[in-house]
Amino acid sequence: MGLEEYKGVFIFAQQVDNEVSSIALELLGKARDLAENLDDKTVTAVLIGSEVGGLVDELAEYGADRVIVIDDPELKEYRTEPYAHALASAINEYKPEIMLVGATAIGRDLGPRVSARVHTGLTADCTVLEIGDFPLVAVPGKEDEQKHKQLLMTRPAFGGNTIATIACPDYRPQMATVRPGVMQKIEPKKGAKAEVVNYNPGFTPNDKYVTIDKVVKEVSNVANIMDAKVLVSGGRGVGSPENFDMLKDLAALFKGGMVSCSRAVVDSGWMPKDMQVGQTGKTVRPHVYFAIGISGAIQHVAGMEESDIIIAINKDENAPIFEVADYGIVGDLNKIVPELTKKIKAEQEAKANA
Repeated sequence: MGLEEYKGVFIFAQQVDNEVSSIALELLGKARDLAENLDDKTVTAVLIGSEVGGLVDELAEYGADRVIVIDDPELKEYRTEPYAHALASAINEYKPEIMLVGATAIGRDLGPRVSARVHTGLTADCTVLEIGDFPLVAVPGKEDEQKHKQLLMTRPAFGGNTIATIACPDYRPQMATVRPGVMQKIEPKKGAKAEVVNYNPGFTPNDKYVTIDKVVKEVSNVANIMDAKVLVSGGRGVGSPENFDMLKDLAALFKGGMVSCSRAVVDSGWMPKDMQVGQTGKTVRPHVYFAIGISGAIQHVAGMEESDIIIAINKDENAPIFEVADYGIVGDLNKIVPELTKKIKAEQEAKANA
């Protein structure tokens, strides 16, 4: 089968409890962007679940031209085997050129299994996706072999110490998983409609179909740092968990302000994992990101470099964080943070009394 038979950009439209996950809408936004550079500009969402037809319009408003609905009682809760069978069957039937999956707990389980079943590669945890030529550097005398309009998938590699750009020129679909928060949703078009294709490959339970006895919802008292407008983030340089009180005081001055941290802080047991920013934590895009006592390792930067304004405070003037910061302060954070908090608070009170 020729590669030319594979067309369009598909996304796995993850839903949980019949609610579209935010990652699905983010992937639709990226799919729209990628499709503009392809001959077939159709964006298709693959919606898998039980009684999920009511979610189609939301997917259409966020960029789906077509929604393939795979609806079956066996798909009510996520289970590896029936979901892998559903998505792999849809790929074999409708032949997408590109298939994007969210790097959620579900997507990290589903993506690799599906890619193996349809005999293609998978690039995991991508931070950048774009259409370009491959090889990236043309080989003299072999220009006729140049592969055009490939999906170039960029991700941190070797523990985050380098960035790799990967292509899959000889197999289809080109598959990638993308972490939540990396791509941006488009502005929804109210009233937009999508073509609906109902497809069911049939489900016959086998010894790989697990039985779910009980579903326990995760309960966390920690607010989602991905929703924060202002993040005051601390690293090992903050010195102790008690010193994070300074950061909390600063964050409290801003509407939508929250405290977050680096991996070193979580590993030290100072803060919960839910508050970690970085390659192994969460990817955030606040309006303002304070990096306090954070050296700026590439693993951390990968999770916050898209922030609108980055303000770094560190006693080491050579810290890598200053390379990505819009504003940098070199000095003792124990003196700078309380003084900064004091100044901002005074300014806010002055405006309130004006």
